[in-house]
Amino acid sequence: MTDTARARKLADRIRVVVAETLQRRIKDPRLGYVTITDTRVTGDLREATVFYTVYGDDEERAASAAALESAKGVLRSEVGRQTGVRFTPTLAFVADALPDNARTIDDLLAKARAADEEVRKSATDAQYAGDADPYRKPAEDDEDDEDDLSDSASGSDSGSGSGSVSGSGSVSGSGDADRDSEGGTSPA
Repeated sequence: MTDTARARKLADRIRVVVAETLQRRIKDPRLGYVTITDTRVTGDLREATVFYTVYGDDEERAASAAALESAKGVLRSEVGRQTGVRFTPTLAFVADALPDNARTIDDLLAKARAADEEVRKSATDAQYAGDADPYRKPAEDDEDDEDDLSDSASGSDSGSGSGSVSGSGSVSGSGDADRDSEGGTSPA
């Protein structure tokens, strides 16, 4: 096995050589707008895979693939001459799926944007299903509770002499008279 850095350098060099050779020496009319996107070399430097894209429709892609297969020998000899390696790697041309994948991702992103826009439109007039914040009580309820507590505290001192109305509607007199009739002291 060889160094991966050497394989990477050889792959980069093969990509440049193939691109320049396609541009300058190959005059096949079937060859469309071909772009060499990537090249990968195996660890033993025996095989190189050249990834390419073609600008155009499926017919132009098929014609360009046939032109690359017919020019494979010329391209391999040029790679061997310019790289100077002991064994010239065999070339395999593979149509790169990058543009198709990018187109698919763009379509999915457009669908997601449209769905987000629909949600945004429906959310503009939407209201909460319950309270706005179910965990907080409004400040008005807290003040009412405090007022109730202060009223009950002041009502317990009512038996100190003046008359007060009890819940049953009877009027009680002064606290001293009630204590005397019961024969004990009241807790108030």
